[in-house]
Amino acid sequence: MSGLTFVDVCSGAGGLALGLEAAGFEPTLLLDNKPVACETLRTNRPEWNVLETDLLEFDPSEHQESYDVDLLSAGLPRVKSSATVARAESDTELRLLEATIYLAHAVQPRAMIVENVPGLVGGDEYESIRDFIRKELEHLGYRFSWFVLNAADFGVPQDRKQGILVAVKERWFDAFRPPAPTVEQHDYRSVGRALARSMRSRGWPDADRWASQALSVAPTLVGGSDNRGGADLGPSGSKKAWARMGVNGGSLADETPGPDFEWLPHIGPDGMVKITVDQAAVLQAFPEDWIFAGKKTVRYRQIGHASPPPVSRALGMAVADALRA
Repeated sequence: MSGLTFVDVCSGAGGLALGLEAAGFEPTLLLDNKPVACETLRTNRPEWNVLETDLLEFDPSEHQESYDVDLLSAGLPRVKSSATVARAESDTELRLLEATIYLAHAVQPRAMIVENVPGLVGGDEYESIRDFIRKELEHLGYRFSWFVLNAADFGVPQDRKQGILVAVKERWFDAFRPPAPTVEQHDYRSVGRALARSMRSRGWPDADRWASQALSVAPTLVGGSDNRGGADLGPSGSKKAWARMGVNGGSLADETPGPDFEWLPHIGPDGMVKITVDQAAVLQAFPEDWIFAGKKTVRYRQIGHASPPPVSRALGMAVADALRA
């Protein structure tokens, strides 16, 4: 088996696909229903085959490039627990997860990667969802592994736990091993280390002083809902964690601080520095030349919803090793 191929659904800004590309996979089709996400993908990888359509309406029989692939990957919107679903009249996130599993019936990939909330791996409230997945995949001849990865273990300057499902056809499953961390906890990449250079870029005199005390990884970046207000750095707990690093998480800056900005975190949010959308992309470990389409809030949401490419690369390499065994 030489070149490995994959189909990626709910591709977003391309974090999962980027990591798989780095692991040696070539996409035959990437699918997303948001025009701005498709614009991001096409801008950065004009050669990729990007289809703007809803996964719930996707018919693989009309796209022959979706067949005979090694891998089906999906960085899906976060599913709610079964108890929450029972109280809701409709749940798009769950329907997208089901559609991904059903797509395996048609595509028959040699392996699948599904990324979602950590609770999906073992939480009691998700048991009925896991049971559905187990029945469908066993019927198709897959064996599977559930596990949680933290992006910080793979050099990403962020505490971001991801629930992962890897399903592999029986022939190759015994060769699969979940990826091992690439960095030790004592060597996690801190926010200060990750952002020091960009904080210096406009002559801010306090950049090094700020970076020297921003010694932890970032809280999980949260893209938020398309239906709510502007970009911020997440819920109140996350904002408090940012404040301990002297960062105002209430909104994002249009540019990094200049020579006249006084960093006075003791006076509260007005004396704290803000990060930019480009810096958020660094914290998600996207390549510096990766361009996100749209205005500030839309760009940030694409970043916050994405899978960090280094984690995806590690997953891709683990799956590739199994398929080549």
